[in-house]
This record gives sequence, structure tokens and C-alpha cells, in this order.
Amino acid sequence: MAENNQTRYRQAPRRRGRGGGHGIAPGEKPKNFKGAIRDLLKYIGAYKYAVIVVMIFAAAATVFEVIGPKVMGHATTEIAEGLMRKINGVGGIDFDAVKHILLLTLALYVISSICAFIQGWVMTHITQNLIFRMRREISEKINRTPLKYFEGVPYGEVLSRITNDVDTLGNGMNQSITNIITALATMIGVIVMMLTISPLMTGIAIITIPLSGILLAFIIKISQKYFRTQQEYLGIINGQVEENFAGQLVIKAFNKEKDVTEEFDKANGILYESAWKSQFIAGLMMPTMVFVGNLGYAGVAISGGMLAIRGVIGIGDIQAFVQYVKNLTRPLQSIAQVMNQVQSMAAAAERVFEFLAEEEEIADTDKPADASKVKGEVEFEHVHFGYDPEQPIINDFSAKVKDGQKIAIVGPTGAGKTTMVKLLMRFYDVNSGSIKLDGVDIRDYTREGLRDNFSMVLQDTWLFSGTIMENIRYGKLDATDEEVIAAAKAARAHHFIKTLPGGYNMVLNEDATNVSEGQRQLLTIARAILADKEVLILDEATSSVDTRTEERIQKAMDHLTEGRTSFIIAHRLSTIKNADLILVMNHGDIVEQGTHEELLAKGGFYAELYNSQFEEVC
Repeated sequence: MAENNQTRYRQAPRRRGRGGGHGIAPGEKPKNFKGAIRDLLKYIGAYKYAVIVVMIFAAAATVFEVIGPKVMGHATTEIAEGLMRKINGVGGIDFDAVKHILLLTLALYVISSICAFIQGWVMTHITQNLIFRMRREISEKINRTPLKYFEGVPYGEVLSRITNDVDTLGNGMNQSITNIITALATMIGVIVMMLTISPLMTGIAIITIPLSGILLAFIIKISQKYFRTQQEYLGIINGQVEENFAGQLVIKAFNKEKDVTEEFDKANGILYESAWKSQFIAGLMMPTMVFVGNLGYAGVAISGGMLAIRGVIGIGDIQAFVQYVKNLTRPLQSIAQVMNQVQSMAAAAERVFEFLAEEEEIADTDKPADASKVKGEVEFEHVHFGYDPEQPIINDFSAKVKDGQKIAIVGPTGAGKTTMVKLLMRFYDVNSGSIKLDGVDIRDYTREGLRDNFSMVLQDTWLFSGTIMENIRYGKLDATDEEVIAAAKAARAHHFIKTLPGGYNMVLNEDATNVSEGQRQLLTIARAILADKEVLILDEATSSVDTRTEERIQKAMDHLTEGRTSFIIAHRLSTIKNADLILVMNHGDIVEQGTHEELLAKGGFYAELYNSQFEEVC
């Protein structure tokens, strides 16, 4: 995507929040309509040779079709002249000549149909390849898009662009582009054939074309803003449905069904208003074109009759010309009809290209360092970071971790603990300072190489729809069943798995709600154990299990963290007593560091945090 396109699309406002995605107020005109069409044409340019083939066959189909009426007119003229000869007693109708004319006409229409079939087949092939390519590029774009985008945009909005918008583009291109090419070729061919019959009648007929164009442009100008709103709010509703479905438990627990319904009805009402207005106004195109076409048809009929009376043209020529007038109005009506799809296609293209032009992660270095033999030594050097650079949350973080050490990061909510983990894995890049892994700046590794040395267990579990065996094996795809079971045993998950129907072959649903939250956590821990990486990150990994299970997992964790660098984020400070080093964070800085006993002996901020847990219990 060209840089100017990226800049143009990035200016589009994005509304963030529940059910959001980006929306525009009803009636607002699209900001990048022409740009989206231009980019779509550039996108199609990769298939320019196939498009040329389509145009050639479209032109061939049109040529054979438009010649047909004139040839057919010869048959009518022959019959009329034969009747006159019979009346005058000097002959009759030459049926052999009529038969040859009809056979020639049939051949013309058959060849035209074959060319039209080939044109349609090639265009369908182009469209499906283009849509395949577009979906692939969106998928690749998702992998290159920084985490901050997905933290601000609902999943349903992104899904809407991949599904609804791309489908709209595919359907629109497959039908509208073919129809437009055919219609334009037909109009040119018909006008040429009409001129060969009567320039005067042709002039009367084509007067309707600019009139039709003016009316068409007027209708498009009014309806386009509603098409844009319709496509935008379709994405918003998708986001609401996705979020409301995932949050049903919370919605019901807080009796928010009415509020959620009202929010959905509001968005649905805007979608309804924009949809019926866009469809209604666009639907005026066809009757408008029919009306204008009938005016031209009436003018041609009157002038043709007068010319026939004067003997300027034959009866067959009038018949052929009337057919050409119908063939002239038909492409105009076809264009009017597909403009409905073109407008939806333009709105969808704008949204798709807007996403493709989103800011991407900084590209990996051309000469990356070797990340295949990492030991796990980590060093933070004067790290400064803020999600908004103007509002830093990590001020001057420095720490050195030897390979194999178990490091606990503690502090109150908002101290920056999880942010440090995100920086360590390059979900975000530091504003200044550096983070080094084995003495090498992590920006000198590829992201893939860097993250291949990390294993994470988060507070928010993520499991996919599949068997328990498949979910644990996600940490190491080539692991054997025995290795998976061994990891589950180490995570103290084997016992409960065996009690489930199907055991390791039990299929988890989409949100894994058919097992408890604590069990989900155990499965993610088993996955991390199976991955067996050099650096382990545990972000509140035992927060969802009971005290007894936590104690059992802690023993497994002691075995897991042995010999590898481990970062443990915890609120329950009793779980990190045996850490080699505890970093105490507050307001983005390390305020204390040391072992559990050393920090308690100091009687400082850590001791205050530790003792407050027991005060809360009391």
C-alpha cells in the first residue's frame, strides 16, 4: 500500500469501546470514497492480463450480439419485399434467403453466448483469486499489526472486515465489473450499428444517455452516504454480538440484559435506517432509467416511421433500430442496477484498505542475531515506556537477571508489572533504554526467534475449541501423547482430566466453559511445561486455583523453573518466598529489590504489602 494511502486511511477516526469498531454518524459522507476505488483498481491491476482477456471476450460477445438485429432486419426486409412482389405478381418470398439469414443470426447469437460464458468464467476466476489474496493479506496483516490496535478495537469489528466486507467486495466485483464491461461494450457496439442505419435516429436515441448519467450521478450522491453508514454499523453490530455472546455470564449476573438490548437496538435502528434508505434510493435507479429509455424509444419510433414513409430506410431497418434502442437502454439499466452493488463495494473496499493501511510493527532487522542458543540472561537498562509517550508509566527501570534465576515482580495494581513482560516479549517496544537477552538487544532478534525462547502462563487463560490433548500440545506441536500426559502430571492436571468424560479426548467448547476456571489454568500451565523454553513468564498463573491446588502447583513450578530464567508476577506474596530475587515496583520504578527475608527485614514497601495481606484476612 502506498504511503499516501496509508496516511489517508489512518486519518479515519476510530471509536473505541464496547461494541465499537469505527462508526460514523448517519449521513456523513465517506472521506476516502475515490481513494478506495482507486486503490481497488490498483489491487485488480495484478490481474490486468486476465482482465484484458475478459474485455476481449466481452467485446467479441457484444460484436456478435449487436450484429444480430441488423442481420435479422434483412430477413424482415426480404419478407416484406417478397410480399410486395407477390402482390404485384412478379414473384414471391425467397424462403431460402430467409433461411440462410436466420441460420446466420442463430450462429451469431450462439458465438456471442460462448464468448459471454468464457468471459464470465474468467471473471469469476479473477474475483475468487483476488478475494483469496485479500483474505490472506488481511490475515498476514493481523500478524504484523501491533498489540495496541487489538486492545482498542473489538474483535467483531476486525471479523466484520474479514467476512462481511470481503464478501461484499467479492460479490460486487464478480457481478458489477462483468456487467459494467459488458454494458459499456454493448453501448459502443450498438451506437456504431445504429449509425450505420440512421444518424438522425441515432442522435435522437443517444440524447437519453447524458440525461441518464445526470440522474444516475444525482441518485448515487444521495445514496452513497447511507451505504457507508450501513457497512459501518454492520461491523458495529457484529462487535456487539461477539462481545455480548462472550459476556453472557456477566450480563446476566448484573441484570444488564435490558441495557445490552437497548444498546443493540440503537445500533440496529441506525443500520435499519441507513439500509432501507440506501436500498430505496438506489432502487430508484432502475425506474428512472426505464422512464428515460421509454422517452428515447418514443422519439425513435416517431422519427423512424417518418423516414420509412419517405423511403429513406426499410421496414427491416426500423425493426433492427428498435431492437438496438432496447439494447441501448438495457446496458444503461444494467449499470443503474449494479451501481447499488458498486456503492456497497466501495464502502467495503474503504474499510478493508483502511485496515490494510493500519500502522504495523517495526520491521525486524535485516541481520538478526542468532536466538537458537539463548541461555536466559536478561538485563533492563534505563527502560522508559508509556502506551502514550506523553504519559510514561515505566520511568527508569533497570535490573539484571542471571540465567537460571527465579525473579518475582510484585507491586500494587498499575505499578507496571505486566507492562514489563509485554516489553520483554516485544509486544511493545521501549521508548528509550534497552532490554537485552544474553547481552543482545532484543530488537536485534527477530520477533519469532525471540518469542521462541519464551513460555507464558497468563492470568486470563486461552484455550481453543478442540480436545484437551490438542490444547496442551499447542505448546509443542510435535509432542507425543506420552509427553503431553507427562506435562499434565507435572502440572497436577492429570487426575482431573481422567475424571472428565473422554479424558484427554474430551472436546472443549469455544470458550472452554465446560471445565472450571481453575482447571483451565492447570491446562495452560501444562502447556507451558510441555513447551520447555529457556525463559518462563508466569503472570498470576495460580490466581484461579484454590489454596491446596496452588500449593501442589507450586511444587511443580519449582521443578519447572529449575535451571531456567523465570519471571513470576504475583499478588499473593506467599507464593514467591523462594524467589532468587524480588523486584518491588511502584509507579513504574523499582523501589526495592532483594530476597523475601531481606525485604521483610528492611521493613519497607514490600514488608507493608506482605503484612497487608494478613490484615485483610483478619
